[in-house]
Amino acid sequence: MPSVRGREVSRRPGEILGEVTRLAGEGVREVTLLGQNVNSYGRDLGTDFAELLRAVDAVQGIERIRFTSPHPKDFRRDVISAMAECDAVCEHAHLPLQSGSTRVLKAMRRTYSRERYLRLVDELRVAIPDLALTTDIIVGFPGETDQDFEETLEVVQEVGYDGAFTFVYSPRQGTEAAMSPDQVPEHVKKVRIEQLVEVVQRIAQRQNAARVGRVEQVLVEGPSRTDPSVLRGRTRRNTTVNFAGSSAPGSLVEVRIDDATSTTLKGAELGAVAA
Repeated sequence: MPSVRGREVSRRPGEILGEVTRLAGEGVREVTLLGQNVNSYGRDLGTDFAELLRAVDAVQGIERIRFTSPHPKDFRRDVISAMAECDAVCEHAHLPLQSGSTRVLKAMRRTYSRERYLRLVDELRVAIPDLALTTDIIVGFPGETDQDFEETLEVVQEVGYDGAFTFVYSPRQGTEAAMSPDQVPEHVKKVRIEQLVEVVQRIAQRQNAARVGRVEQVLVEGPSRTDPSVLRGRTRRNTTVNFAGSSAPGSLVEVRIDDATSTTLKGAELGAVAA
């Protein structure tokens, strides 16, 4: 809520670049740019987020750049161009949907429509063909009808997300939505969230299965949390990979993908990524 957070304030570009340069000198290979609405960065300083992406991309030693969370209404074409043109910017965008119903989005005061969101997805995928998309979705917002929920499922299936954080709406004291007389019954929310999760997982399984047989660049993070005999890392598309290998954390390696679930890939290390 803006009334709670206050106005957005951007850190100065030189301060950010100084920190990134220091981290790169310490051996850091991946950085994530964070903001409540990260792609509105710089408007209070006379700069913009696309310029920041390009500047961080130029820092020696930084191999991967991620950012979160952008707001669909501010995802401008210059940012898309920077994503496509900067070698270090990863092929992944977390693009919150919240609802696939324009009517519900308006009630949420999200300032974009279903149609505008889908146009943005098309623009991103044209510019970055191997883009992975993840999202946030809320079910059971006051006034959400069966038709509204079906429209959310339609968008999920049309976009084909690689993953989604799914939430059940719960009233927050003092908000307009909490005082709405059109609260969705808890048993309806439960049915909807279960249906949504099933659809999301089925699509994510399909998306990950399509990576089997490929060779992915993986940044090693350490031993797998579930099996210390194998390593864990992430692809540029931000998918977790568990794989047989011996490289140290922080290494960039090539991994052949042999298997997949809805949340992870599995494979074997082939060797270090060529410099």
